[in-house]
Amino acid sequence: MMQFEYRAKLTTDPEGGYLATFPDVPEAITSGATKALALESAADALAVALLGRMEDGDDLPAASASGRGLHPVAVPAPVAAKLAVMAAFKASGWAKIKLAEELGVNEKEVRRILDASHNTQLGRLNAAMQALGGRLIVSAEWKLAG
Repeated sequence: MMQFEYRAKLTTDPEGGYLATFPDVPEAITSGATKALALESAADALAVALLGRMEDGDDLPAASASGRGLHPVAVPAPVAAKLAVMAAFKASGWAKIKLAEELGVNEKEVRRILDASHNTQLGRLNAAMQALGGRLIVSAEWKLAG
């Protein structure tokens, strides 16, 4: 099971505001005028870094950082779905043509599904994950206003 939540460290930025960095994903660095804005930006920086790793053919790092002062940051849900499919495809050892055959589409469509910069619909990502022998699971958390 893959979860796309990593821990961010916030430090004061000498130029003002806060820096957000990730011990497990050192290339994901961002900042914000407030802690809240830095953490908001951190989700996007994390998404870009993880997608970049997958595009480069690297594995996703384990989310192992823990300790005081670290803040949980999840990548946006559409990116998590894309990352999961990309990781499952890589682990499968399949050629793109094999996935295309399983999905009943041409190889060009599979290239789009596996392209980090292409905005793939959730239904298509779900079908790809199922073809690869997995499943996408949506999870939600919220706080009640008041």
